[in-house]
Amino acid sequence: MRLNALTAATLLFTTIALPACARQSPPVTAGAANDPVAMGASPTAAASASASGASISTASDSRAAVAAKNSSAAAAPALSPMIVHKSEFCGCCGLWVDHMREAGFQVEVRNNENMNPIKQQLGVPPGKGSCHTAEVGGYFVEGHVPAGDVMRLLMEKPDARGLAVPGMPAGSPGMEMPDGRVQPYTVELVGKEGSTSVFTRHGQ
Repeated sequence: MRLNALTAATLLFTTIALPACARQSPPVTAGAANDPVAMGASPTAAASASASGASISTASDSRAAVAAKNSSAAAAPALSPMIVHKSEFCGCCGLWVDHMREAGFQVEVRNNENMNPIKQQLGVPPGKGSCHTAEVGGYFVEGHVPAGDVMRLLMEKPDARGLAVPGMPAGSPGMEMPDGRVQPYTVELVGKEGSTSVFTRHGQ
């Protein structure tokens, strides 16, 4: 009887002394270790934790996208301000100004009915003139030069006076045709001494 009583007392002491988790927790499998419900959380708490994690992930992705956008914007070179000399009554000149503004240039328009002195002052060679003349980044831009060519000029910074498209080619910026036709034309690079070379060909 004494032995049985001692055994019973030992069992009772062990049951009381062990923590509840040691007495009641079932074994946790590797798959259940990451499951809040399997780990004892209520379904509502598990859903809240999952939503919180998704929210944190979404916010992190959003911050990364904004940072990438800002980095890309910072890497893009700022376009130089542009001054355009033209006749107040020239419609195609106004359309070319719109083309440059749509490309991101800040354009100041100066209307002038006597363009020859301006062209001579800026160094536009005889026979290379057009209806309007622009100044940008230390260069002149004569005629209906596409914005992409002006951007390339500012990026490459050649030792030159500027660019020229002689005349008024159909299909060039500001001279667009209803049927989309583009007359082949050449954008010429005017060197410091007044010589010209091919910068870009369009409509070929």
